[in-house]
Amino acid sequence: MADSAQEKQLPPTERRLKQAREDGQVARSRDLGHFAVIAGGLGLVLMAAPSVTQWLRDLMGAGLRFDVHAVTEPRLMQERLGQLIAPALLIGLGLGIVTGLVALAAAVISGGWNFTLKPLAPKFSKLNPLAGLGRIVSKQQIVETLKACLLALLLGAIGAAYLWNHLGDFALTQSMPLPAAFAAAGDRIASGLWLLLIVLALFAAVDVPLQRFMHTSQLKMSLQEIKEEHKQQEGSPELKGRLRQRMREASRRRMLAAVPSADLVVMNPTHYAVALKYEDGKQSAPRVVAKGADLLAMKIRDVAREAKVPVLQAPPLARALYAHGEIDREIPYALYSAVAQVLAHVFQLRAALAGRAPWPADLPAIPVPPELDPHNVKTAQA
Repeated sequence: MADSAQEKQLPPTERRLKQAREDGQVARSRDLGHFAVIAGGLGLVLMAAPSVTQWLRDLMGAGLRFDVHAVTEPRLMQERLGQLIAPALLIGLGLGIVTGLVALAAAVISGGWNFTLKPLAPKFSKLNPLAGLGRIVSKQQIVETLKACLLALLLGAIGAAYLWNHLGDFALTQSMPLPAAFAAAGDRIASGLWLLLIVLALFAAVDVPLQRFMHTSQLKMSLQEIKEEHKQQEGSPELKGRLRQRMREASRRRMLAAVPSADLVVMNPTHYAVALKYEDGKQSAPRVVAKGADLLAMKIRDVAREAKVPVLQAPPLARALYAHGEIDREIPYALYSAVAQVLAHVFQLRAALAGRAPWPADLPAIPVPPELDPHNVKTAQA
């Protein structure tokens, strides 16, 4: 069942935020970009004001200069037009490059660097008019529209008030010499732009945290979505069950492959089997190379017999080794004495079979600490 918007009250996870960035969804502030572009352009113009003023004066003087030959020769008119346009294009190009870099820096400051081509991929869902209508009337779009209307209203009101209050100053520039008129008009325009920059700066200061808040709100998740994400990360129970089954099978194959190299197998006749290996001089105690219960115990016994590994019946010791021994680890210290007796009996049997020693007596009962025998523990609990 789909989650409603009211159910999505939990903050987005790191994985959700990462996926959003990969899809191109980053909190960006348009107002910060507008402020940065206008501030950068104004700063560049003010720094280059003397050179720009001189260039405008020369350009106007050249444009107003009359040349009779240019009237009669169209080619000369084209060359002169190119000479007048080329400097303007160079200045416009430089201003465009600077403002573009400033806009890029503002975008990185507000949302960080994020390069992805996914937003350029065609999506047929965007052609759905109903989905488009939903985006138009969404909360984020309504907030953006109201904010843009308020900004335009404030900028228009401040601009109109400034022009109205300085209308006489602009009118006086008509009676000034051309250089003084350029300087006076530039000062008035710069002052008006500073006022607009203050408004843009205030809007940018509010818009940056607002965009981050709206971006986070848009990515909020429901409890069901977090559970699904966790399931995807951890894997479904069925998949984990299959993986555990494969791991058990691989461990079983490794254990059975190690049985032929064991020195003996200690068994409880029908339930437990533990294969031990001892390398004199390399190990301080015997090591468990395989262990199993029920059918696996029978399999260990059969493999041991095929490999001519001694199989001894010692039920209490087999139960204790199975309960407390770990694969590829040495046996517990409390079982050293019991296992040593069993190994000594095995080595005597091997020596007797090789004719190097007399035949040993039957293996006596092996003492096992009662607390290590699971059978005694269960009986005491009962």
